[in-house]
Order: sequence, then structure tokens, then C-alpha cells
Amino acid sequence: MDLYSGHINNLIEELGALPGIGSKSAQRLAFHLINMPRDKVLRLADAIVKAKENVRYCRECYTLTDRDVCPVCANQKRSHKLIMVVENTRDLAAYEKTGRYEGVYHVLHGAISPMLGIGPGDIRLKELMERLQGDVEEVIIATNSSLEGETTAMYIAKLIKPTGIRVTRIASGVPVGGDLEYIDEVTLLRALEGRVEL
Repeated sequence: MDLYSGHINNLIEELGALPGIGSKSAQRLAFHLINMPRDKVLRLADAIVKAKENVRYCRECYTLTDRDVCPVCANQKRSHKLIMVVENTRDLAAYEKTGRYEGVYHVLHGAISPMLGIGPGDIRLKELMERLQGDVEEVIIATNSSLEGETTAMYIAKLIKPTGIRVTRIASGVPVGGDLEYIDEVTLLRALEGRVEL
């Protein structure tokens, strides 16, 4: 039996389809939105539409940005000779919170997972290898400590080693099976500073 009208049910259903939002959270959000002043709802809707229309990948590192080149890549104070490879933009943001990493990033948008049918061609590895044609001294592999993350790290290391570029992996301190976006800054910093040669 439907408790609410079609519009409310539709809103709850759409919100519930978002990652990390269960049915109760979707219901709470829906009622909150319905009770918000109209101008605030319109601002939120406009922000969503503008983000969808204007956000794209940085042409250098493939993080999400609304510019041609993201602020990290555009920053000339950062070392473009040092590239940290991460699985997604959330991982990049987690490292940026440490305030200590002074290189640039490369966002893969995934990890190799034969069980899920994700191969090397399905993530941004080709673009990484193209970036390495420039003046790069070190690549830090900062994929998650999951099976997929480790597989991806080993694959990248095998690709890069013949080029003579130094390849390192973030050190332990990041728990096995843990996602970088949920780890505190101190642990991330220790993992970065204790990275090892692959």
C-alpha cells in the first residue's frame, strides 16, 4: 500500500537510488526537501543541473573539475615530476586533506577487476602512460589495499619499470581492504611518507 502520493514516492525513489542512501534516509531527505523554502530548493536543483552540465575531466589528471585543467594541475608550485596514481577523485581529495603532498595526481576511475570484467583498457592507464612521456621522475601508486587495488598496483608497476621511472607504492598503515576516502589524514600521511620501491 502506498503511503504517499506519486510525487513523494517518486522523490523518495530517486533519492534512494543515490549511493549510500537507504530507504529511511531517502524518506527523511524527501520530507526535508519538501519542507524547504522554494528558493532553496530551486538553488539546489540549479546547482545539480549546473554541475552535471559543466563538470568534466581535467585534461591532465582526469579528476573532476569545471575547468579545462584542475586547480592542482594548474598550480606551478606543485612538482609535475611526481605523479600519485589514485583510483578515484575521492582518494585524491583524501590525500589533499593532508596538506603535505606537493606533486600532482592521475585518477584511474577504477581498478582492474577480472571478476567484475574490468580490465586495463577500462581505466585511465593509457592516459597515464602518455603522461610519462614527459619529464616524470617518480610515480607513487596509491590504489586501495583491496585485491583489485593490489592487482592494479602490480600491473602499473610492470608497465612503468621498463621506462626507468621510479615506481613506489604507499606504505602499510592503510588497512587491507580499507578505502582511502575513509582513512584519517595522519594514517594517510604515514603511508605516503613510508612508501616503498616496487
